[in-house]
Amino acid sequence: MLNLDHFIADCRAALAERSPEVAIREVLERIVADPSDVEAALGTPRQAQITPLHHDRDLTILNIVWTPGMAVYPHDHRMWALIGLYGGREDNTFYRRSAQRLQIAGGKQLETGDVTLLGPAIIHAVQNPLRIFTGAIHIYGGDFFGTPRSDWDPETLEERPYDIARARKVITDANERWLAECAGRGA
Repeated sequence: MLNLDHFIADCRAALAERSPEVAIREVLERIVADPSDVEAALGTPRQAQITPLHHDRDLTILNIVWTPGMAVYPHDHRMWALIGLYGGREDNTFYRRSAQRLQIAGGKQLETGDVTLLGPAIIHAVQNPLRIFTGAIHIYGGDFFGTPRSDWDPETLEERPYDIARARKVITDANERWLAECAGRGA
């Protein structure tokens, strides 16, 4: 089973490497290669959540769960980020800035066991298109919670300062929608 203390220690040790994001990617690839071990350590996803596993000025590790059908508006991180899925699917839409607004610049679909590296300038939106929960370990090369960042209004694509309260509301709303849908089905 995944030992979180060893996993975090391996990630912290990799920060000393010349390219820490590449070294940590190798650690994350080993971890999500056995999704059942990750789920045994972190629990079976039952609701949307962002749970810190490690948080420091130079490294943040999160367990992120998306409800079925959940979508998150465009946002940036302003640091490199690694995403490793241990369940479900995550569809990423990438954007680039233009003079008027954001423009779609591509996308990437991540499946269980996949790991991807996002550069510090990446702007992306995320969606779980499946009828099952998506679980992922996200690793950031910095202080995810303390770094000023941006997100974009999903309708107008206007840039605005990232707001953790707005992000929490997206999670709360997704959980409420999912519970209402389950209740409507008698599940």
